[in-house]
Amino acid sequence: MYAIVDIETTGGYASANGITEICIHVFDGEKTTGVFTSLVNPRQKIPRYIQAMTGITDEMVSSAPYFEEIAEKVYELLQPNIFIAHNVNFDHSFIRTQLAACGFNLNVKKLCTVRMSRKILPGFPSYGLGNLCQSLGITINDRHRAGGDTAATVEVFKMLLAGDRENFISKSLARNSKEQMLPPNVPKEHFDKLPYTPGVYYFHNAKGKVIYVGKAKNIRYRVNSHFSSNSDSRQRQNFLKHTHAISFTSCGTELMAHILESTEIKKFWPAFNSSQKRPEQLFGLFLFEDQNGYKRLALDKTRKGVQSLTSYATMTEAQSALRQLIRAHGLCPRLCFLQKSSEPCDGSTEYNCSGACEGAELPEHYNQRVDEALRSIDDTRGSYAIVERGLQMDDQSCVLIWKGQFYGMGYIPGDVSISEPEALKDFLTPYKENLFIRNLVNVYASKNPDKVKWLA
Repeated sequence: MYAIVDIETTGGYASANGITEICIHVFDGEKTTGVFTSLVNPRQKIPRYIQAMTGITDEMVSSAPYFEEIAEKVYELLQPNIFIAHNVNFDHSFIRTQLAACGFNLNVKKLCTVRMSRKILPGFPSYGLGNLCQSLGITINDRHRAGGDTAATVEVFKMLLAGDRENFISKSLARNSKEQMLPPNVPKEHFDKLPYTPGVYYFHNAKGKVIYVGKAKNIRYRVNSHFSSNSDSRQRQNFLKHTHAISFTSCGTELMAHILESTEIKKFWPAFNSSQKRPEQLFGLFLFEDQNGYKRLALDKTRKGVQSLTSYATMTEAQSALRQLIRAHGLCPRLCFLQKSSEPCDGSTEYNCSGACEGAELPEHYNQRVDEALRSIDDTRGSYAIVERGLQMDDQSCVLIWKGQFYGMGYIPGDVSISEPEALKDFLTPYKENLFIRNLVNVYASKNPDKVKWLA
């Protein structure tokens, strides 16, 4: 026997919203044998846009029973039967939460008519209840009301039973099937392709846009946990509602998955990620030679693909560090852009400038002090590689810190010498450093010294 269900609610997730209407059709596979319908007082205001969509107003539910008054009846209709709904995890999460609050533990098999329709009746442009019924020639009376939508779902299910030549329904109800827990719009094939490896996974919406990025030590298990739990949180309901596809990128190690996740969150800015979405900008120290042959130091925002000499969390920190270099090595504040070129150089009094900005000091003499300043930076920063297992049997993963900064990561063949840093770079993908990645790698290296290969 089947219990075909539809509910109307005050919002999109069960932990903070209530049911305003419920309808249950008990169906024996051929006909409806019983119907239960009731408005429900949700003990909270119904948002105006939901009132406009459903036609259910605060006045209509003010005299309706509270859910605890109908909980026993609802439980008796659902518990012996297979729970069916169009987007079943949404309806099930609300009813399970409400029943649990009344002392009833709902433990039933579930069947989603969205997922089954995609398998048994493929090729339609949309599988939302209204559009699907229009494609199938099913008339819905009282759209967005529990009674009308449940009756339409019954008709859809009849067509699914009649067209199920490959026994998708019975297969999805098997104990080891994942069909019951997956979002209604995600093909099971996407889940079946997920590996048991570290990496990053992506949830996509109907247009293919990335809406969530996550990292995992085991991609298959982590994605499974998002949907197999009984959580009634907003995040889980958003995932169930908006996720239409799942993709992934395998990584050799969990550290690499952490780094890639941070990079991808800042690249895609996914709607359902909350952490690591604060604006963040590192400031780097750069070196170039001007037309007169003077080596010049400059501070600027770091950019992907442009390697700075070193980087700082704030411009204030960067300027303070540059001033220390100027004082310690007699550099010119005008040539280091800490003083505007239109102003008289005050380096002779405050910074011991020897007049390079006015041509009084030859470039080769001034450049020697710039080189000394850069060597003093290098002396305080190390270069090392974190080397671990790779994706294949004959390669190794490599996370490279070059002169104190995160350079990038990738996979190196087993016959490449770790002691040759310039050769390593040929196999690595450069990434833009951020504070999260910098701290992550430094902490990992300190906790795992056996995996760190220091470079000359």
